[in-house]
Order: sequence, then structure tokens, then C-alpha cells
Amino acid sequence: MRYSFIGLLLITLNVWAQDTKLPAPMIAIDSLYREDQFYFTFTYNTLANAPAGVSQKKFSSGFKLGFLRDFPINKQRNKAIAPGLGLSYNKYFQNLFITEVNGDPFYSTTALGGSYSKNKFEQVFIDFPIEFRWRTSGPESHKFWRVYTGLQFSYLLFNKSVYEDDLYRVRIYNNKDFNKFQAGAYLAAGHNSWNVYAYYGILPIFKSSAKVEDQSIKLRALHFGLMFYIL
Repeated sequence: MRYSFIGLLLITLNVWAQDTKLPAPMIAIDSLYREDQFYFTFTYNTLANAPAGVSQKKFSSGFKLGFLRDFPINKQRNKAIAPGLGLSYNKYFQNLFITEVNGDPFYSTTALGGSYSKNKFEQVFIDFPIEFRWRTSGPESHKFWRVYTGLQFSYLLFNKSVYEDDLYRVRIYNNKDFNKFQAGAYLAAGHNSWNVYAYYGILPIFKSSAKVEDQSIKLRALHFGLMFYIL
């Protein structure tokens, strides 16, 4: 009798254990989430508003990287303002030959020697972007559609011009004719980490005093590429 009672008790406990379901773990939802993000941008660079005789040569590229701090401005938190800090590098292959005469920059569309093999200028900036953000995000998912547009203010840290042909090799560093301050408007739109990107420089790359064959060099930056936002 005693063993029968013990067996019945074990069977009852086993059935009870199988039928009893433990509560699912609770997942905390952050109703005050932010989209603070690192960004990386890879671009194809072109030059807009070129003076007569100046044209683009080869494939010109650039990249940007930095961090943006998200400040939602509505209850749903799908609209926000995001200031940031970053660095950018841009190079441009073209036929604007930059040399020096008596220590001052000189510009021409005529090659110095024979057929030239390289002609470009490069720039490195510290960037201060500020975005207005619209997105379909929620606190439960980081994969959403976005349209981010804004302004980017930049300060020129370094620049270099490189020219090479059969006879000459010219390097010019920190050309004083480049505008130290730049500003441009941009747009990034896409889904999840992948976004198309476009930027247009509001200010010219060169100062008004820079001229080629009596024409002011009013070149402006125009970039197209991909932008990646990473949490």
C-alpha cells in the first residue's frame, strides 16, 4: 500500500510538471528610445559650376565618417533633430592645373609639359552635420524606412594638389585659395543600414580671388553615394 501511494504521487507530480508552463520572460520596451548612430558614407565626387575649359577626369571618390546624436521632437519619436561630428576626405581628378608662380597659386587649363598622367586635388575636413529626421521606427525594431535631410558645415584641415607629366612633378600643400569654411545640403534615404546619399555644396570650393584665364573658379562640390547608419 505504501509503495502504491508513492508511485501514485510520483505519477501525479510528473503530470503536473508537464502541464505547467513557465511564464515567458518579459522583454523590456524602451519607450524613450533614441537613434544615436555612427555613420559611414562613400561617394562619387563631381564638380558643379565649372568655368569654361575645366572638366572632370577619371573617377573621383570620397568618404565621411562620424557620429550623430538623436533628439526626438514628437511623442511617437519618429521625428528628430540630430547634430553630429565627423571627418571627411574628398579628391577630384580634373584638368585644372595648379602650380605656383613666385610663391602664389597659379591656375591653368594648359598642361605644363607633355601628356600628363595625374592631376588632382585632395581635401580633409572636420564636419558638423545637423539632420532633420523622419522615420518609421519603433522601440521594438531598428529596421525601418528613413528620410534624413540636413546641412553640413565643414572646416578645411588639410589640402594637397598633385600634378605629374613627362617633364614636371608638382606638389602644393595647404593652398591658401581654398575656402576654409564649407557648407552644403544633403539627403539620405533608405531602409535599415543602406541609404542613398546626395550632397551639394552651397559655398564654392575656391575663394573669389582664385581665377583661371580671367574667370573666377566657382566650382562647387556635388557628391552621390551610399550612407550607412550603424547603432
